[in-house]
Amino acid sequence: MIRRTTLGLMMTLAAVAAGNAQEEPMASTEDLSRFARLALDCVHREYPNQISHVMQSDADAAPPRRLTPVFYGCYDWHSAVHAHWLLVRLLHLYPDAGFAGPAREALAVSFTADKVAGEVAYFQGAGRAGFERPYGLAWFLQLTAELRAAQQSVRGAGPAPRSADFQTWLDALAPLEEVIAERLQSWLPDLLYPVRSGTHNQTAFAFALALDWARIAGHDKLETLLVEKSRRFYADDRDCPLAYEPSGEDFLSPCLMEADLMRRIIPAADYPAWLSDFLPGIPRDGTAGWLHPGAGPDSDPTANRLIWMGSISPGPGICKPSPLLCRPTIRAARRCWPPLPSISAPASPR
Repeated sequence: MIRRTTLGLMMTLAAVAAGNAQEEPMASTEDLSRFARLALDCVHREYPNQISHVMQSDADAAPPRRLTPVFYGCYDWHSAVHAHWLLVRLLHLYPDAGFAGPAREALAVSFTADKVAGEVAYFQGAGRAGFERPYGLAWFLQLTAELRAAQQSVRGAGPAPRSADFQTWLDALAPLEEVIAERLQSWLPDLLYPVRSGTHNQTAFAFALALDWARIAGHDKLETLLVEKSRRFYADDRDCPLAYEPSGEDFLSPCLMEADLMRRIIPAADYPAWLSDFLPGIPRDGTAGWLHPGAGPDSDPTANRLIWMGSISPGPGICKPSPLLCRPTIRAARRCWPPLPSISAPASPR
């Protein structure tokens, strides 16, 4: 239940667009505090835990905190990553809030050189080349992208972290960041087709988060690979079957995530025409009656994959840096489809 709610709330909070940091998410103090509590409650909570773990011998059997010493909480590795991202995001946007102190302390506990060395060692273990690829890897890069953005635009006064804190954490994570960027860079040339699912393997969502990182980190080679693959996979797509969504285990919209990715790729002047062909049913007046939320099972909050439906939303987790797709309102944690603004005013890609 915590994992589902964290994801749904996090997706709504994350709607502030990259390059548009002055526009704050429309969230109440109560909602923001709830976001923080959810992340703080799980980032260092080891159990229950689902491990995707390749073992070569008995020596590889160990508890999560020893296998991946930074990201062992929140049920699985990628959930731990995006819960840490949520805390960084909150500190970035609300450095003087009541949750800032506990968030800062939790991040300082996690982001240490020795713990990151343990993560790197795990990634380099035999048989783990595909670990958390692409979803978890993209989320990790979004985490360090957020640290970079926060370091560049620290706001507020009082006991909140200053740029030195963000830079210290970024420096600690740098060895793992290098490994993860290289994993994606070596994988992309071999990827012959997009993955259009609504779950972790979806390529559009991962490409978007990784591209944000490549641009803010100045990683030109990964940026070039992502742009080339995105154009090859998606530029000619038309009439995305949004009416077929959602599938029964989706938490990402394949159509909307592709639209969100391509607004980063296609020049602003050309994007409205592409989007009109890709999603011809979008009203030009900016209304959102055509878009409906997913609904997870209310009867069994432990119904693992079925509860993903309750988190489906077009915003990050989903469309974090997407002024096109994210104009959020805080609704129930499991229902957060925001309205889509007019296609005549897309965000400009870099």
